[in-house]
Amino acid sequence: MKNGISMKIGVIGVGHLGKFHLKQLSEIPEISVSGFYDIDQNRVEAISKAHNISSFSSLESLLDSSDAVSVVTPTSLHYNIAIQALNAGCHVFIEKPITDNLSHAGALLNRADELKKIIQVGHIERFNPAFMALKKTAVDPRFIETHRLAPFNPRGNDVPVILDLMIHDLDIILSLIDSKIQDIRANGVKVVSQTVDIANARLEFANGCVANLTASRISQKEMRKIRLFQEDNYITIDFLEGILEEYTVCHEKIDDFAADKVVKIGTDNTK
Repeated sequence: MKNGISMKIGVIGVGHLGKFHLKQLSEIPEISVSGFYDIDQNRVEAISKAHNISSFSSLESLLDSSDAVSVVTPTSLHYNIAIQALNAGCHVFIEKPITDNLSHAGALLNRADELKKIIQVGHIERFNPAFMALKKTAVDPRFIETHRLAPFNPRGNDVPVILDLMIHDLDIILSLIDSKIQDIRANGVKVVSQTVDIANARLEFANGCVANLTASRISQKEMRKIRLFQEDNYITIDFLEGILEEYTVCHEKIDDFAADKVVKIGTDNTK
């Protein structure tokens, strides 16, 4: 913390998501919002007036006045802004994806480690109450299926749907499976933008687990679901509704005959 005051956090980029960051940060009593920076002057004036929060005329001045920053800019700008923030002594929160290429992502993580700064990426589904409820259950899936579908929105199509939507499910799966990926097969196509709009990926892990992921941003309806299949057990999570449901096979003996039946053992509606 600078100047011995409670942690001061600045926001870089106040477009659609940036405004949300600004609002949420303003409601956390343990911190103070140092201000925000954006290159769109009309947007700056509107946000300053609406939220009564100071704006900065340069990125450097915002960094000098902040302990940490939220980077909420187009993906192509993430690396240059984040590395500058780290070098200025700030902790960094970055909206997903961390960068648009692997080498820049690695460089950011290495630099944060060198400077002993925290860098975090906005994979918010990890904090979805329905997913957090999964921690109460023993999970060792043999097969995973995900569907993340959304209607088309011009915002965010500067990156492929894999980095826009599927990345959430990739992050969830990698947090669940403690095994190396042995094989990846994927395909996707452009439909309405200049990058891939619909994609499917199949991941095979060394422990035998297989994950099949589908993501589309040209769907009529919105869907965010993951299904986990494991021995005698099936778990489904609806991220949109905040619902976790678990089903298990109950081995019973009825009149000297063995009978298996599926029993719903829990619904965790965390909304």
